Amino acid sequence: MKGILGRKLGMTQVFTADGNLIPVTVIEVEPNTVLQKKNAETDGYEALQLGYQDKKESRANKPEIGHAKKAGSAPKQFIKEVRSDEMDYEVGAEVKVDIFSAGDMVDVTGISKGKGYTGTIKRYHAHMLPETHGAGPVHRHVGSMATTGRNNGRIEKNTPMPGQDGGFKTTNQNLEVIKVDTEKNYMLVKGNVPGPKRGLVMVKTTTKKIKHVEPQVLLTKEAE
Repeated sequence: MKGILGRKLGMTQVFTADGNLIPVTVIEVEPNTVLQKKNAETDGYEALQLGYQDKKESRANKPEIGHAKKAGSAPKQFIKEVRSDEMDYEVGAEVKVDIFSAGDMVDVTGISKGKGYTGTIKRYHAHMLPETHGAGPVHRHVGSMATTGRNNGRIEKNTPMPGQDGGFKTTNQNLEVIKVDTEKNYMLVKGNVPGPKRGLVMVKTTTKKIKHVEPQVLLTKEAE
């Protein structure tokens, strides 16, 4: 598995040479630093610990500073692990966006936008009650909950209920990489990814069966 940390910048659109429009998310991917290399002998699994975005030493504690100095780096704002079966890097090395290429299929993990306390209509896309006379002032009410055929009025687990919407770790799977720019350190991923603008995301090789597809041929400025 390959993986790298980046930031979601927002969404835009690109066109293929055939004139098809593709909605894409722009992900800024500055070089990640390998802070630690874990192995099966000492840790029980093989993984790389990646650090992203430098942090002032005045805002880091002594363990963070010492851990980063072993890799010859400044303390990092974000630290994540990724399985290293496809990534052969040593401590202190930089992982760049060129580990991915156009046509790769990836999973993108981030913290979804927080929407606060919401009802079932917004949270689970439930239907509203009839907006007619006689329905009462409960058009957006959760409705009957104990309707599973039991007579004791028991509410089953996972029944759609009002509550906190968003603000959770979530993953959008099987997204296609449309373009990778190694000079400007960004990549374009087809579709949307979790989180707000400037939100931290983790881009990894997809867990699905198909890992790579034929790259899209984009319309160039010369062709325009």
